[in-house]
Amino acid sequence: MSRFSDILARLEAVVASRKGTDPASSYTAQLLAGGPQRAAKKFGEEAVEAALAAVSGDPDALAAESADVIYHWLVMLAAAGVSLDQVAAKLEAREGRSGLEEKASR
Repeated sequence: MSRFSDILARLEAVVASRKGTDPASSYTAQLLAGGPQRAAKKFGEEAVEAALAAVSGDPDALAAESADVIYHWLVMLAAAGVSLDQVAAKLEAREGRSGLEEKASR
């Protein structure tokens, strides 16, 4: 398992453990309590910040904002009831196809 997949699995477990807990107990619990709408809003904000960091030319800022995006993406998935296995299945279904071919099939 790569370092990234290891941390992703640990972070996914932390997010899952916060689901249904007291929102006053953690930021993750607060986001999850707000449902998919709140989680999606935060994810979108973080994605914009990552895009801005990408064009700023600051690799450290991009790494930090990317970490925020991934965290908020996991929270959004959890809030919407979508598992990483479901995401993986979609990626596997696209494997071996060109991006242009895949987009044309939608």
